Amino acid sequence: MTNQSLQQRKSKVFARGQGNVYPVYVERAKNAEVWDVEGNRYIDFATGIAVCNTGHSHPDVVAAVRAQSEKFSHTCIMVNPYQVGVELAEKLVEIAPGDSEKKAIFVSTGAEAVENCIKIARAYTGRRGVIAFNGGFHGRTNLAMALTGKITPYKNLFGPYMAEVFHAPFPCDLHGVSTEQAMKALRTLFKVDIAPQDVAAIIIEPVQGEGGFYAAPPAFLQALRNLCDEEGIVLIADEIQSGFGRTGTMFSIEKAEVEPDLITMAKGIAGGFPLAAVVGKSEIMDAPLPGGLGGTYGGSPVGCAAALAVLDVIAKENLIARANLIGEQFATRLKVLQYEFPALISDVRHQGAMIAMELCLDGDAEQPNVALTQALIAGAAQQGLILLACGFYGNVIRFLPALTISDEVLQEGLDEFDSLFCRLAKKI
Repeated sequence: MTNQSLQQRKSKVFARGQGNVYPVYVERAKNAEVWDVEGNRYIDFATGIAVCNTGHSHPDVVAAVRAQSEKFSHTCIMVNPYQVGVELAEKLVEIAPGDSEKKAIFVSTGAEAVENCIKIARAYTGRRGVIAFNGGFHGRTNLAMALTGKITPYKNLFGPYMAEVFHAPFPCDLHGVSTEQAMKALRTLFKVDIAPQDVAAIIIEPVQGEGGFYAAPPAFLQALRNLCDEEGIVLIADEIQSGFGRTGTMFSIEKAEVEPDLITMAKGIAGGFPLAAVVGKSEIMDAPLPGGLGGTYGGSPVGCAAALAVLDVIAKENLIARANLIGEQFATRLKVLQYEFPALISDVRHQGAMIAMELCLDGDAEQPNVALTQALIAGAAQQGLILLACGFYGNVIRFLPALTISDEVLQEGLDEFDSLFCRLAKKI
């Protein structure tokens, strides 16, 4: 069996819309390392898009999944619930930011979590409008696509989208949008497109994922909280990519000392098992009527067992602190490259182990270097790396290493990236 033969077989039976970044077919993975069907080894700086924060096949997660699978795999939590679901909900409402009394629901994907947030906010406020931000990503279902602030590839060909969704600028000093300008744009939107008393919710990623790993300034998040309080708007924090220790706090919005009304959770929640959740203030969460929220696979007992193990591992192995150390090691090495290639690297930034390198032309952040970004992704596998790109213009390399990665493997991976970058930078 070879990667090429599997890719040929896949191309015959998979729709082209569900493509793959690498023609590399995984045979096994352990912690931060992956081996393909040909026996080649890769250092994983992607972790399934921030899913395996606790590494691939963490023994504690594997043991929890095995034990639960031997008991039962599914009953539907809305029909016959189970203890692991209750225990996980208790843990999630405990770790969610803020002191308000909270409740939770379980679904299967991040997009479902986002859509349920909008349902809950509309039920609570009796309003229709939703505001999201340019560059934001909230999922691939129809409502989630409407919220997403980037056309290609996520929205192209798929309209029409849900009405009463509006987008505002996301603050980013690198690209000349200040907190003050972003707030002024929101106020202008209230004058031009929708009155604040018609807005049910504002949804924001405290760190934009697909948008380029830009972190919302604390002052902006605090201003949003104040605005929502003034106007009776539900504030939703989309922490699907930034949650569960990834940013050096359990959730990124904690850094701004802001309590959202609702928060989406997925990706790193269950160590690779499909699970997502919405956690929010009890009064708001209870607005929908019984039966208004749910899903057949939401709150899978196997996923809940995995998530409980993930939370134990994060605490036991002190992975939140580890995320900050990993981010510092990456930043130190990447900033050396930035010093050596100032015309090609406009910025190196990170929150914990959510790390980005933005590529440009002629040292100008407004000239995205898409060619070099694509070359780095294309060349990564031959260098023994798994990398991902992101960004409004597709010119950002994002690093999402497992929080359990060893220092030795981390440095080896950075050595390989350094070699790859220097080789390609001299060609472009």
